[in-house]
Amino acid sequence: MLDVVPTTSSRLLALLSLLQTRRDWSGDLLADRLDVSVRTVRRDVDRLRELGYRIETARGPYGGYRLDAGSDLPPLLFDDEQAVALAVSLELTAAGGAGLGDGVADAALRALTTLRRVLPSRLRHRLEALPLIVVRPPAPPSDVGSGVLVAIGAAVHAREVLRFDYASDPTDRPPRRVEPHHLVTWRGRWYVVAWDLDRADWRTYRADRMAPRTPTGPRFAPRDLPGGADVSSYLVSRFRGREGTDVSPTWPCEGTVVLALPLAEVLPYVGDGVAEAVDEQRTRLTLGAWSFPALAASLLRFDADLEVIGPDELRVAFGLLADRCARAS
Repeated sequence: MLDVVPTTSSRLLALLSLLQTRRDWSGDLLADRLDVSVRTVRRDVDRLRELGYRIETARGPYGGYRLDAGSDLPPLLFDDEQAVALAVSLELTAAGGAGLGDGVADAALRALTTLRRVLPSRLRHRLEALPLIVVRPPAPPSDVGSGVLVAIGAAVHAREVLRFDYASDPTDRPPRRVEPHHLVTWRGRWYVVAWDLDRADWRTYRADRMAPRTPTGPRFAPRDLPGGADVSSYLVSRFRGREGTDVSPTWPCEGTVVLALPLAEVLPYVGDGVAEAVDEQRTRLTLGAWSFPALAASLLRFDADLEVIGPDELRVAFGLLADRCARAS
């Protein structure tokens, strides 16, 4: 009897790990992977349901099992790389390196403490071999609650009209109504690029000054930014020359590229540029410099493949650097 419990527990963990790796599993395939009978798979699925995991069952010849989201967060399983990536991300957030407020940083610190407590020693050693030092900007970013970012992000994703109060204009009693198109981060602050329905024009709002209201409004069709600009170029042009902003003076030479790196690996080195995720593996980046060769050289520090979006002067500068490097080699 003593040998059965750990065997069953190990099998439950293996079953849970499989259910997390793909959307649908047939009972026969799970039984084959776990080297048990289909009947045992059914019993183990029932045990996981008792532990709080929501596992849906589809009937018929093509039926099977699917792990769905429930009302509460159940225990999760991570492989080694996922666990290390999660710990590093939490450490960056807890140290204030993600441009979020103290409330989110405190929650990240608690989550990091919980994770470190259960990490295997081999993974703790990997983290200890990667000391992280996060340098905050001279002026700490304003506090943005995670609930505000989630509410804004949900409206952006669903393409739904967002209603909110804005702290910078106390006379603006009625809630603002906008079509939120982009949620971006710039030098430690979060901004929303949106079409203001009442002003019939594009506006940029600081997320830390927004108090979203519920429910959200109707769905809207996406609009193109003025002149067909991308969000990075648009944000730079909107901030350029404003007093009281934390934006650096205009560079005489500016360019935009798409880097073959995820946004999280680019953000720590953006400085006064603008970065936006294209997808999980690519980032659109706009930077400036005193000359286009200097800008090209600066972009090469990311040590990743890149695609030049514009202008043509930046493409010419990369060719110039290539010739110099060929002669030097």
